[in-house]
Amino acid sequence: MNLHWIDWSIIGGLFVFVCSIAFTATRYTKSVADFLAANRCAKRYILSISDGIAGMGAITVIGFWQMYYENGFTGAWWGLIMLPVYMIISVTGYIIYRYRQTLALTLGQFFETRYSKKFRLFAGILCFVSGTINFGIFPAVGANFFMYFCGFPEAFTVGTITLKTFPTIMAILLITSLFFTWIGGQIAIIITDFFQGIFCNIVFLIVLVTVFWVIDWQQIGEAFAMAPAGKSLVHPFKGSGFESFSVWYYIIACIGAFYSFMSWQGSQAYNCSAKTPHEAKMAKILGGWRAMAQSLMLIIIPVIAYTIMNHPAYSDLAADINSLLGKIGNEQVQNQMTVPVVLAKFLPLGIKGALAAVMLAAFISTHDTYMHSWGSIFIQDVIMPFRKKPFGVKQHMWLLRLSILGVAVFIFCFSLFFRQVEAILMFFALTGTIFLGGSGAVIIGGLYWKRGTTFGAWGAMIIGVTIAVAGFVLQKAWPIWFDGSKFPINSQWLWGVAMATSSLVYITLSLQERKKFNLDRMLHRGKYAIQEGVTDSGKNSPANKPSLPQEHSTILQRLGLSHEFTFTDKAIFWATIGWCFLWFAIFLVGTGYNLLFEVSDEAWLKYWKFYSWTTFVLAVITTIWFTIGGLVNIKQMFHDLAVAKRNAEDDGMVIDHHSLSDHWPENDEPESSRQL
Repeated sequence: MNLHWIDWSIIGGLFVFVCSIAFTATRYTKSVADFLAANRCAKRYILSISDGIAGMGAITVIGFWQMYYENGFTGAWWGLIMLPVYMIISVTGYIIYRYRQTLALTLGQFFETRYSKKFRLFAGILCFVSGTINFGIFPAVGANFFMYFCGFPEAFTVGTITLKTFPTIMAILLITSLFFTWIGGQIAIIITDFFQGIFCNIVFLIVLVTVFWVIDWQQIGEAFAMAPAGKSLVHPFKGSGFESFSVWYYIIACIGAFYSFMSWQGSQAYNCSAKTPHEAKMAKILGGWRAMAQSLMLIIIPVIAYTIMNHPAYSDLAADINSLLGKIGNEQVQNQMTVPVVLAKFLPLGIKGALAAVMLAAFISTHDTYMHSWGSIFIQDVIMPFRKKPFGVKQHMWLLRLSILGVAVFIFCFSLFFRQVEAILMFFALTGTIFLGGSGAVIIGGLYWKRGTTFGAWGAMIIGVTIAVAGFVLQKAWPIWFDGSKFPINSQWLWGVAMATSSLVYITLSLQERKKFNLDRMLHRGKYAIQEGVTDSGKNSPANKPSLPQEHSTILQRLGLSHEFTFTDKAIFWATIGWCFLWFAIFLVGTGYNLLFEVSDEAWLKYWKFYSWTTFVLAVITTIWFTIGGLVNIKQMFHDLAVAKRNAEDDGMVIDHHSLSDHWPENDEPESSRQL
């Protein structure tokens, strides 16, 4: 066992605290909208923190550790390519603002409103299948972490019964995550994720201080100097030897971040839980600041692990670690567990327990969120399209719970029997392409283009899934057909091909029809505008509601700085733009200079030291800032849930291209403008 009783006390303390918090959600979960979207009562800080930790997850941490252990700091440099995309997405409220305006509880509900019931069903099946298969390895990776980090044996005995440790850990972790989801739905998830997210950020900072205290930059530089030629871990322009995570990986990811933004539905409930569209937008703007501690930890920890495994000063420790890793039969699992095993042998008492508690929080937050998402999508977008009348509230909520249980059982079995043969992030890219390849065009076109049609949506989605499945088959069959050689197109490139082809198909097929969809009605704008919240009658009626502007009038407003921004919002808006421009300018100048002149590894090491300490200082400030803001949001959320008047019709049912909970005047628009 690698953990002391003090370490176990930290883990147990977090677990008990989070469970007690989860129980507070039960009295607020009274309707389907409560269970699916926290009755749309979440504000910016709690959304940003909770969504962030839900998206991080134990498997994501290990996946990025695996990537950065392979390519060191160089991945962080090419990752700066993404900054303009992230900035544009966040400050403009791209996708998220309009999606929140639709009041949809799932992406499928939006698809039926915008396209058709049959398309909702088709897309719902694809989304569910893609998501659950992608989700299938999550428990295995998390369980492996705890096995090797904590030093558990392969099996243990309870009385006269011998149990295998790996499936036992998976079962315990999944039951815990399932418990949070069952008792309170999205309300319990969002509250527990918030406190786990705050805890994680604080521990990240403590761990970073610890490793910086023990290992200095000179040792990092000496270890990196031993890297093979063409595979520099500190100089981005001497790292062309990397195969999986080359510069093209980041370029495709950059395009995909814009194209597929909000397509992946693993944490779909957060997309519809915001109190208003503006709060949803501000949560995305704040996301970059919130992630400071998280992003630095993802880079520095594997860098330190690489130093320990390769620096002569730690040769004895490295030999012990290699001995333990050599006992792992699966090469991919061995690579994934390298950093966790290093940390288990390197971190001091207490810090080790805190990091284990972080990974427990990351596991729970992702699994309860993902189980909630995929289970909800199955009921809302696969089962409900067959219904001619809504479920009863209690019946509906129990069906959601049973569906979530089914997802938990599936991923347990999948993790138990599936053998991983490629990097985690590559597996994500492959399984995600099944849905992401076509969905981006369908979402963007549906929210921003009146000419987008159901015909175009069908074409884009079908071509996207065809490319994904064909790529998967070729990757498996190619070594058999060509004497063990690897298929020349990896999963990331397949995603890129699927995005380009699906977009072209969507546009081409949509232009074959002369139809214009009424976006104002779907987005509740103009005469369809509503005031957020419910009326005394419990219905979101457009009658007697103040209309919101349909179009922005100035350049700044078109860029995202709307009339809804307060003085503080504007300060955050400009600070976000300024910060992104600063680092992207550094990227452009640095890239240009390196292409013209020779830059030493020592100079690059100094840059990474500056980058790391600058990010660390800001991470401390933002952690304090978000903790205070989030606690204020929690108090307001509890108040709003306590006084909210539930609408039983707000359950995801769509009739004649509008939600059942919307009550429009009959014949409110010309028949020719409706999407068939």
